[in-house]
Amino acid sequence: METRSLYERLGATPGIAMLVDDIVALHLENPAIGARFRPMLETPERLATAKHHLCAFLEAGSGGAQAYTGRSMPDAHRGMNISATEYVAAIDDILTVLGRHGVDEQTTKDVLAIAYSLKGQIIHV
Repeated sequence: METRSLYERLGATPGIAMLVDDIVALHLENPAIGARFRPMLETPERLATAKHHLCAFLEAGSGGAQAYTGRSMPDAHRGMNISATEYVAAIDDILTVLGRHGVDEQTTKDVLAIAYSLKGQIIHV
């Protein structure tokens, strides 16, 4: 049985930062959701802030010491009218990155469980 926290299994702060960089890069290229992310390229500080919040969220939610001080999921996604198709596209990007980084099956399942637990807070809020 795995005794390390999800945070540790994801590589702690440096590993999570690498995952987030790669996930955002895929989101930018993804035809289903890229249009939502590409405007951030025009304001690099906005992109950096989004990555920072995502890292902090993942660290806090996976057992790390980093506190998440950003908006709640419903507040962060309110008014965006995110569809189920877009949500699945984002999840697919996450799974692709985890696979590319050689993340083991149980850790991938744990990340997927967290992502799906947030589904109702993200779609059409």
